[in-house]
Amino acid sequence: MSFLSVRNLTLRLKNGPRLLRRVSLDVAPGEVRGLVGESGAGKSMIGKAILGILPGAVEIAEGEIWLDGTDLLSLPPTERRRRIGATAALIPQDPLTALNPSHRIGPQITDRLVHILGWSRTDATARALDLLAEVHIPDPERVMRNYPHELSGGMRQRILIASAFAAEPKLIVADEPTTALDVTVQKQILRLIAGMQARHQTALLFVTHDLGVVSKVCQRLTVLYSGMVVEDASVTDFFAAPRHAYSAALLAATPKYTDPAAGLLPVPETVTASVRAEVEAFDRAMDSAINERGLADG
Repeated sequence: MSFLSVRNLTLRLKNGPRLLRRVSLDVAPGEVRGLVGESGAGKSMIGKAILGILPGAVEIAEGEIWLDGTDLLSLPPTERRRRIGATAALIPQDPLTALNPSHRIGPQITDRLVHILGWSRTDATARALDLLAEVHIPDPERVMRNYPHELSGGMRQRILIASAFAAEPKLIVADEPTTALDVTVQKQILRLIAGMQARHQTALLFVTHDLGVVSKVCQRLTVLYSGMVVEDASVTDFFAAPRHAYSAALLAATPKYTDPAAGLLPVPETVTASVRAEVEAFDRAMDSAINERGLADG
């Protein structure tokens, strides 16, 4: 049974082109699903649609987003925000811009618990201190009084992880949470997220462009190209034998750390041209269906 189920999700710029093309994916309770693709493939847009934080210029053209048995898109906006706030959370990409530079760390963790979920300030503070200790931050009481600029990038990202787990959500969207960090800190943060997810048994949608990360932390993955799903598979099956030519090329382009002398293999132009043709054919079919419905309605 899926805790998160996205069905035929299509996003587009208002009066503009499509950004996602009938994307479907499922995340089971306690499962980690990778969402993979090159920059601009639409990975982050899926996470934002699930969490109800799409930019104002983007609209949902069709589709369903089911969270814990409820179709979020069928709810009034206020109820939808309440349901998402009580059930899901985000680990954002950039720990510097995600934290308010003018507020101390403590309130940035506790205010959501107090004002949205109705916790007492005492209970929220105790929860925040426990979580800061769980993400291996020394002297949590001092850090609660710090401002973001007083902390390193790795410390800020640990705080965002703690904040995401604060209300014990059943789903977390991790939007490339190691992108802004150096390689050594990235490894620490990945281990931390994996450990927290396992202990709390949280469903996790892990957005990344790094197949190496997927191989270490995910059970299943979805591969996107230009807003369209080209492959959906278990991690074991994908790394053994990817089914789509673009997936195979993406995997072949991954640097081989066991063979430093091996050259980098870019995705061949013949492969990208083929998958672009698939996207264009999809758009033509969608536009034709829309036009036919318009004529029928008229």
